[in-house]
Parts: sequence; structure tokens; C-alpha cells
Amino acid sequence: MADRLNGRRIAILAADGVERVELVRPREALREEGASTDLVSLSEGEIQSMNGDIEPSERFAVDRVVSEAKVEDYDALVVPGGTVNPDNLRLDADAVGFVRDFVAAGKPVAAICHGPWILVEADVVRGRTVTSYPSIRTDIRNAGGVVVDEEVVTDHGVTTSRNPDDLPAFCERIVREFAQG
Repeated sequence: MADRLNGRRIAILAADGVERVELVRPREALREEGASTDLVSLSEGEIQSMNGDIEPSERFAVDRVVSEAKVEDYDALVVPGGTVNPDNLRLDADAVGFVRDFVAAGKPVAAICHGPWILVEADVVRGRTVTSYPSIRTDIRNAGGVVVDEEVVTDHGVTTSRNPDDLPAFCERIVREFAQG
């Protein structure tokens, strides 16, 4: 195990409908580098992950409810995708505020696939270069973001990727960004 993230505490914000691989792979990459991670969600208990948006996969235990989570308790934030996950998150004022407060605090934030939807809702893409799953790019543009079709993009502390195929580059980049703070 490497130690670039020893002592770092990372929040992973996810809800029912999260794309399993987009939760698991970044969490593994962060833990392999020594970070501790908390799955932060809308309510206590477990969330249902999906393979694609159709096939239910594993359930994951929630470590902390977003209404009780504090930005100062974490060094960075990851928002996995799946179509349903960020759609659920962006309807929750506490989740939106949590994302907005992370960006306002200058702490690194990462979102993949449909995950940037909550960045749009939190009004933190304005003026930033962002990538995402193609179906939400109009939303990003309408929110003032500059959309590019690239594997991974980091702009002013916000890292984004397009889809699960980008996970190797996404994981490598978030480890690097989170290590730098």
C-alpha cells in the first residue's frame, strides 16, 4: 500500500442508484493510498448500487447522513455517477449544500459520469471546464460551464470524467489532486 493519502479523510456522496463500479473503484484507489473514506448519503442504512441503470448490484452501508456531515471533517469529496444517484442527490438541499460548501472551502471535489449533475445544482460549474456523460452536457453549458469531451479534467479543484471507461485516469487524477489538497 502506498501512503500518498495517509491521514486524509474522503467523503463519497452517493444515494440509491449509484453506479457500483464508480463507487467501488475510486474508493479502492483512495484506500490503497492510505485514505479513510465515509459513504455519505441521504439517510441511514444502506444504498442500492446498480450495474448500468437497470441491474441491481450490491448494497452498501452508509457511514454518515449528509444532513449531519460537516465539510470540515473531510479533506475531499467524490460523487460517483449512475443516472439515478445524482438525480436523487440534487433534490436534497443538504446534499447540494454539502457540495457547494466543499467547493467554497477550496477543497478538492471529483465527479464522474452523471455525478456532475449535482455540481450544476450546487452552481459550482460556472466558468469551469468540465466533462461528463454526454446526456448532461447541455445542463452543464446552461449552468455556465465549459464542456469538453476528455477522459479527465481538473479545473480549480474540481475533477470530472465521462464514464466508467475513464475510471483508471479518474482514479489516478483524484489520488494526485487529493494528495495535493
